[in-house]
Amino acid sequence: MEQKIPVVILGATGSVGQRMVQLLDSHPWFEVTSLTGSDRSIGQPYGEACHWVLTAPMPTWAREMIVRPTDPGSAPGQVAFSALPVDLARELEPAYARAGAAVCSNASAFREAPDVPILLPEVNAEHAAIIERQRRERGWSGCIVTNSNCTSAGLTVALKALQEAFGLRRGVVVSLQAISGAGYPGVASLDIVDNVIPNIKGEEPKVEAEPTKILGAYRDGAIVPAEVVLSAHTNRVAVSEGHLVCASLEFDRAPSVEQAARVLADYQGPAAARDLPSAPRPPIVVRTEWDRPQPRLDRETGGGQTTVVGRLRPDPLFHLKFVVLSHNTIRGAAGGSLYNAELLVRLGYAGGLP
Repeated sequence: MEQKIPVVILGATGSVGQRMVQLLDSHPWFEVTSLTGSDRSIGQPYGEACHWVLTAPMPTWAREMIVRPTDPGSAPGQVAFSALPVDLARELEPAYARAGAAVCSNASAFREAPDVPILLPEVNAEHAAIIERQRRERGWSGCIVTNSNCTSAGLTVALKALQEAFGLRRGVVVSLQAISGAGYPGVASLDIVDNVIPNIKGEEPKVEAEPTKILGAYRDGAIVPAEVVLSAHTNRVAVSEGHLVCASLEFDRAPSVEQAARVLADYQGPAAARDLPSAPRPPIVVRTEWDRPQPRLDRETGGGQTTVVGRLRPDPLFHLKFVVLSHNTIRGAAGGSLYNAELLVRLGYAGGLP
């Protein structure tokens, strides 16, 4: 682009906000012009206000940028990447949408709203069309779109490929979720070291409900959820990054392991999402080793945007079972918001069309 689109990161000092800063460094379409934070960090240089937790170094341009209040008058942007806590997101994200910004949210505040899409561009890019209804009914010129829950992201990409080919009925999914999914400082070390926590509060309903909305059809200005039933167990494990999900699925037409592997490996998302800067290439990688995928070995596949599937095998209760891995702070959080923003630009809902 001759001139980059100015963007703001809301809640930039937290772990997801930091990942957004990292991923937006030298982005071909976007330029970060504002960073916002809590009252304790407002007015400070980002390098002083932020306790940087990523292994990659903080970008130089961000270090001296002054942290501003989360207000479109103080910290404007044509696109607002939101890493706000859910209670603040519920209040502040609509203010940015009213001010004309395209809000790409990592929070769950509006995921259940019927006029707000949960976007995974390689799955349901067509759901972005509901923005027209959202703007009309809410009376704002911007919009809000959301990521899925970080656990749902990779799982739903795999489900989409199989749903299209074989018709998906129901399944049981068990997550092993990295500690970075709890943010910083997250889970106390005495709770997670040498341990597994067999419940993540509020997580299981999201994993059961969100994929049905994402996999649903867009018809007559509404998103009609897919008739798929999922039963979820969610667990926190002592892994830094990368969420694993073990899935057992039943289909309308039972696939062989070979058929399922071919469908997953060949899957391509909607044309509008395939060549965006953050698009996973390919969307899904199928591993054939007996012990893959593993978070430490496979989470960076495709720059952290690609979904990795392995251990495909018959299921004695349903039809097929497998393990799916996705990078929770990239594809399931900051990278997902970035991919969504690129889709909105491509479709004309934000910034200028490259």
